[in-house]
Amino acid sequence: MKYMDMKPFRTLWVAASLSLVVMGALVPVSSASAQAVKGLPDFTDLVDQVGPSVVNIRTLEKASPRAPSGGPGDEEMLEFFRRFGLPIPNVPRQAPRQNRPQQQEEPQPRGVGSGFILTSDGLIMTNAHVIEDADEVLVTLTDKREFKARIIGADKRTDVAVVKIDASGLPAVKVGDVSRLRVGEWVMAIGSPFGLDNTVTAGIVSAKQRDTGDYLPFIQTDVAINPGNSGGPLINMRGEVVGINSQIYSRSGGSMGISFSIPMDEAVRVSDQLRSNGRVTRGRIGVQIDQVSKEVAESIGLGKPIGALVRGVETGSPAEKAGVEAGDIITKFDGKTIEKSSDLPRVVGSTKPGSKSTVTVFRRGASKDLSVVIAEVESDKSVAKASAKEEKPKASSAAQAFGLAVADLTDAQKKEANLKGGVRVEAATEAAARAGLREGDVIVQAANAEIGSVKEFEAALAKLEKSKPLNVLFRRGEWTQFAVIRPNR
Repeated sequence: MKYMDMKPFRTLWVAASLSLVVMGALVPVSSASAQAVKGLPDFTDLVDQVGPSVVNIRTLEKASPRAPSGGPGDEEMLEFFRRFGLPIPNVPRQAPRQNRPQQQEEPQPRGVGSGFILTSDGLIMTNAHVIEDADEVLVTLTDKREFKARIIGADKRTDVAVVKIDASGLPAVKVGDVSRLRVGEWVMAIGSPFGLDNTVTAGIVSAKQRDTGDYLPFIQTDVAINPGNSGGPLINMRGEVVGINSQIYSRSGGSMGISFSIPMDEAVRVSDQLRSNGRVTRGRIGVQIDQVSKEVAESIGLGKPIGALVRGVETGSPAEKAGVEAGDIITKFDGKTIEKSSDLPRVVGSTKPGSKSTVTVFRRGASKDLSVVIAEVESDKSVAKASAKEEKPKASSAAQAFGLAVADLTDAQKKEANLKGGVRVEAATEAAARAGLREGDVIVQAANAEIGSVKEFEAALAKLEKSKPLNVLFRRGEWTQFAVIRPNR
């Protein structure tokens, strides 16, 4: 059992003992001592205020009809013979009667979750995974009234869903300003963990902008969230909903003090589209991206590791048409700084397809603005990989100090890889191998210079200061990435 620290209580007792009658007057307790003990927050008023807006959501699915059999014990008997290796007797199965009624499909319980009333006319917000694959959605209010809900729309990428019940005059929640939410602030959750309706738990905001998905920066809290809490509200001390409880980190399936909530500003943006269109449209530009490491940022003159490294550009994509190249680092989108790679899908995704945007890229030591027309996110497509047919030319002995042996690309290799130039790595040992290069990689940039041939590669190395690391941009299959090679000693 963990005992409470008694120091604050001792301080209060000492301060109270100093309130003595001196010459017929009471000496007041100092304000500093009075503030030494702070009371814990009281959630009772918040529960009374927000509790009626929280609902229990049950989902049902239709059970598959069972095929008619010769008798209730037939399958058990046959399984007995199979399990013990006995010969299965030739028992005639009873044919089903023509007039025997077929077994009806009866809805079976599928899962339990939570939600909250968004508008007084019955719009309810929850998680997409709560209602996924459900044949029926049943909503129970705190006054025990139960309604069959109609699904307005669900978005798996953000895990936000909106359902509608036929009711009016319902107590809707107040939506809070997520930008005002501070780490360390008290928050409360109401939901149905393990089917226990209207369970209240509380804690603090542990972190904001926590990256756990492509399109959402989650709010992390230590509020006890368990299965069944999904879709319920995260509430601040002003009684406003600031998030939808969505995920937990757990090794046991239960609460371990780390839970994640979808920020309400993101959820409202998604719900608005679901209500108007029944689906969510997102922008895309057609690039594969990665983080920019500190080592790479310093070696290419970027300074600090910001932005998103373009590892690949889809053929025919808006990015390719705009002139974005593999190896570019996207540092801004429509003037907004891209601090880390996960910022880019969010800002692009929230941009309306068909609109024109400005992408700022850092390329070979300089920044450049490119104009791109945003396309709409499509279903995932598998991109065909290039075949590995090779015609090996004679390898160059250059760059041995970096553990590299390179050779010019043949015309066939350039065409196959859709490259204008570059040098193929024939061998990567010692320093090059430690940096992650391997045979078959194609170096397209070295020391911030574009490389079209072995001659250009050697010229770039000649300009490099002795013992200085070499930054290279190389292509492996469809992916492009940076590596920093420190020369052999």
